[in-house]
Amino acid sequence: MSTTAIVIALLIIVALATYAAHLLLTLKRKTQANQQALSERKAKADERRQQILTDIRYIAAAMLEDRCELSEGVMRIGKLFDALSLSEQVMADFPNLFTHYELIRNHPIMEARKELPKQQRMKFDFERMKSEAELERVILDEAKHIAEFDKPTTH
Repeated sequence: MSTTAIVIALLIIVALATYAAHLLLTLKRKTQANQQALSERKAKADERRQQILTDIRYIAAAMLEDRCELSEGVMRIGKLFDALSLSEQVMADFPNLFTHYELIRNHPIMEARKELPKQQRMKFDFERMKSEAELERVILDEAKHIAEFDKPTTH
């Protein structure tokens, strides 16, 4: 074999090895950047989750101190548990709250409520007040537990 062929072969091998090393370094940098971005998103999600849990505890405390109406507190807590995808997990812990929540969750509010005929509004009010009267004491008992609620993060 000629020396020229060996030199060309060695140059090709060195060039390919350099290119392979470059690709590996690029892949490593991108993998690290993806892992960092993932951990940042997870940290933000955990922070948001903790903020929502703080809001849930605050609303429960407000219900206990009569700073928040029972149905309004139930609606807010129910929606926040829904936002965390925890409703099914905590439903067994707070059955009365979720019983009332299921009753009132689809009741129209604000402008939609104003647009209803008076008879329909009265029907919704009667359902809500009847449920409140039956469940108020047990919902407030559950609110005491919710005020101290701390559910570990799910997988």
